[in-house]
Amino acid sequence: MSEASLVRYEVSRGVATLTLDSPKNRNALSRALVTQLLERLRAVAVDPEVRAVVLAATGPAFCAGADLSEMADGGAAKAPAVLLDVLRTIVTLPQPVVAKVAGQVRAGGIGIVGACDVAVVAESVKFAFTEARIGVTPAVISLTTLPHLTSRAASRYFLTGEAFDAAEAARIGLITSAVPDASLEGAVEQILETFRVSSPQGLRETKQLVSAGLRARIDAGGDAMVALSGRLFASEEAQEGMIAFLERRPPAWAAPK
Repeated sequence: MSEASLVRYEVSRGVATLTLDSPKNRNALSRALVTQLLERLRAVAVDPEVRAVVLAATGPAFCAGADLSEMADGGAAKAPAVLLDVLRTIVTLPQPVVAKVAGQVRAGGIGIVGACDVAVVAESVKFAFTEARIGVTPAVISLTTLPHLTSRAASRYFLTGEAFDAAEAARIGLITSAVPDASLEGAVEQILETFRVSSPQGLRETKQLVSAGLRARIDAGGDAMVALSGRLFASEEAQEGMIAFLERRPPAWAAPK
């Protein structure tokens, strides 16, 4: 039996739409989903008919971040490196990438949004860097999020793990715009129409220009962030944090109320 399709791939009028389609686990970054996402992105990169890409998702969550059931079961060794591959591929893709975000975004999912060239988000969406709450840090995704954020916002939201809404995400520079939920489709389509009338060469070269900082940051710091993330996810403290999260209980190291 063939593996279930967790990332749908459609092309229409020069735009490839990649849709994360694993709503049962809130589009968490499982090994299977990430493998398929990388395959689809690499196919897009060499498709001469595609001049822009949309990343979307089904269900109530755009992406819940790492699949903790896999991470708590020995998957911590390879996952950070694979996530880095995803972020690098989005950033280096020849075509501009638009994140079309209609559902909640957590942890690693925010790194994917940060890697996109444009991020249009429904007002009802909330974000949270939840890593510190389970014993790790936003290491790999810092490569594509810290350059967008104000330093004060990064300190607050990285450290506290608290949720913030799309309007706040726009204010602190994480996303391009927050729009009414009913207007999301139209807002994204308006951007895509500008790509359709733009020169493919112009889009390609301009993306290279505007993404140079993110590419340099990934090249310079990627290996160190992968090592840091792998070390923390494999630690006893993080293993307890992940298991406690999955069991819906406070971790043993949590301060008493």
